[in-house]
Parts: sequence; C-alpha cells; structure tokens
Amino acid sequence: MLTGLNHLTLAVADIARSLAFYQQLPGMRLRARWDKGAYLSCGELWLCLSLDDEVTEKRDYTHYAFSLTAEDFPKVVKQLETLGAVVWKENKSEGESFYFLDPDGHRLELHVGGLAQRLTACREKPYAGMVFFD
Repeated sequence: MLTGLNHLTLAVADIARSLAFYQQLPGMRLRARWDKGAYLSCGELWLCLSLDDEVTEKRDYTHYAFSLTAEDFPKVVKQLETLGAVVWKENKSEGESFYFLDPDGHRLELHVGGLAQRLTACREKPYAGMVFFD
C-alpha cells in the first residue's frame, strides 16, 4: 500500500543556481550536496535537485505545492517577488496560492490550506461533473 509522497526529484541545469534559489525559501534545509545534486528537506518533504543536461520548459499544469500558514503567506510571497520570481498562473481556486517558477522553469506553488478545506469549498461550489466519495 502506498503511504504518501516519498521524495520529489527536480532535474536542474545548474546545481549552484538552483540550490541558491531553494535555500532562500523559508523552511528549506540543505541536507547534502555533491557535484551533480543536492538533498534538501522541507518538513517531511525530501527534495532532490539532480543535474540534467536535458532540462526543458514544460507547458502543462504539472506543479509542486509547498504548504505554509496564512500568516506567513504574504511575507513569503513578498520575498519571492523581491527575488524576481516569475509568476506562471494566477490563483482562481479556494485558498491562498502563489504560482511561481524556479530557475529551471519548474512550476511551483505556495498554498495555504489542505485537502479538507478544498473539499469543503468544492461541496459548496463543485467542479463540473464532480462526485464525492466519503
């Protein structure tokens, strides 16, 4: 039985540049680094940065969301804006979200709230064809 997300590996074009970016995100902790990669943690998340010559920009909705509190949300968004983070999407769903790119074009999100809050909002205003199982 699967129990949750084990780790997230991101292919990056420049380890030093990506590591500098991720280390500036509040809550990220560098755990190990080597010539072609780095391990960081953020709460229970294990994040691997892996050097890859084939990094390409994607144009789909695949993205990785990091949790934070409502109180920290404006501060962290301001920090990312100061760093020049590129916004790739405007938030249109329940909960505070800030969608931004890392230096290699990985689509990231800061999100306040969890699945329970999202389902509550969806029960009030369901997506087309939505069915609930609980």
